[in-house]
Amino acid sequence: MGDLTAGFGYLMKGQRWVARHGRWFGFGLLPGLLTLVVYAGALIGLGYGADDLVGLATPFADDWASPWPGLLRGALTALLFVLGLFLAVITFTAVTLLVGQPFYESLSEEVDRGEGGDAPGPGLPLWRELWISARDSVRVLLRVAGYGVLLFALGFVPVVGQTVVPVIGFGVTGYFLTEELTAIALQRRGLVLKDRLTLLRGRRALVLGFGVPLGLAFLVPFVAVFLMPGAVAGATLLARDLLPPPRDTARPAPYTLDKD
Repeated sequence: MGDLTAGFGYLMKGQRWVARHGRWFGFGLLPGLLTLVVYAGALIGLGYGADDLVGLATPFADDWASPWPGLLRGALTALLFVLGLFLAVITFTAVTLLVGQPFYESLSEEVDRGEGGDAPGPGLPLWRELWISARDSVRVLLRVAGYGVLLFALGFVPVVGQTVVPVIGFGVTGYFLTEELTAIALQRRGLVLKDRLTLLRGRRALVLGFGVPLGLAFLVPFVAVFLMPGAVAGATLLARDLLPPPRDTARPAPYTLDKD
């Protein structure tokens, strides 16, 4: 429970940080607002078309006695929309971070400086940073898509599909949300995706304490936009907890994970 509480604490600390730095909060709204407009349109379209998609996918139920076709298709329609929300929450963060990459890098560095010590810089051209972020986001999203397909299939299991599966889905959402957000600070410290995932696996409760409440909040319209700047700030604070300070402070170098 200690790490779960600490993870939620970092989320709150990040929101308090941007509340004290209104200029950063204001600039942070712009990438989220742009992304929100696109995603809202996609989800509205899914809401209108989900019934038709499920009907096309379940022709075998046409000959079933009432009320079974309606119950099956109603459950699958709800599950399809939940899956859409699940993917939207994950990809919203990735796309917003990509759109707002220069700003969020500066925000993360400012949080680092405010906490004391040097703020590690990427030392890479902007185009290279964008390429690395986009490449890593695609790799993460492929992992998420794999979990999404598995959870969608498990949704057909009676009772479990309507109770346990959504809970697991929010856990997966929170975990990978945290990966996307902490990647800003950890990538500046020289950690590649593989090392970042290793760090997160070592502190799962901390990661879930941060990411699950954020994922749930992101389901409320417009909330994701207003929470994003604070989420980046909180993820930077969390990243500082995940990693020890560099051993050689005179000559900053990329962090490495111990192999023993």
